[in-house]
Amino acid sequence: MANVIEESKSNRATCRTCRQKIDKGVLRFGEETPNQFDAEAGASYMWHHLLCAAQKKGALLKPVLDAYAGEVPNRAELEAAIAAPPKGGAGAGPKLSFPYAERASTGRSKCMQCDEPIAKGEWRIAVEREVDTGTFSRSGPGYLHPRCARQNTGDEELLTKVKLNSAGLSEADAAELGTLLV
Repeated sequence: MANVIEESKSNRATCRTCRQKIDKGVLRFGEETPNQFDAEAGASYMWHHLLCAAQKKGALLKPVLDAYAGEVPNRAELEAAIAAPPKGGAGAGPKLSFPYAERASTGRSKCMQCDEPIAKGEWRIAVEREVDTGTFSRSGPGYLHPRCARQNTGDEELLTKVKLNSAGLSEADAAELGTLLV
């Protein structure tokens, strides 16, 4: 199993982005997730309207849309939504694919690597981290200075992944990040 685009088999599914029903016969995007109720850790899908997925999960939808052989009635609109920055400009709205880059909206975050504050307006790299509260675990973003990111992640392809997942990142921003990621 992997992420898919398919025609909705019934009208029982709800879009995980907008929380509205997905009508029967409508093309939908299925995001593969681990099934927490399966003892063998099988997979299940979180369903999204195609336009909702294009706006919020463009990095996940793009390769599946490119590989989809069937007719997609609003393909040009979907492609435009994938390419567009999130509403409100760079840094607005939830980021759903890690790692991504953004400018810090406040000066309250600390770098996970060096434990120094990340100043408001400075570039920061968000990576997924697990937080164990004792009763449950949840995942969310953890922030790194660009200079600390490669050392923390050990990922030589970090800049490529950041470019892919950071909506609205200009070529100048990407070049600046490339110099900061040492």
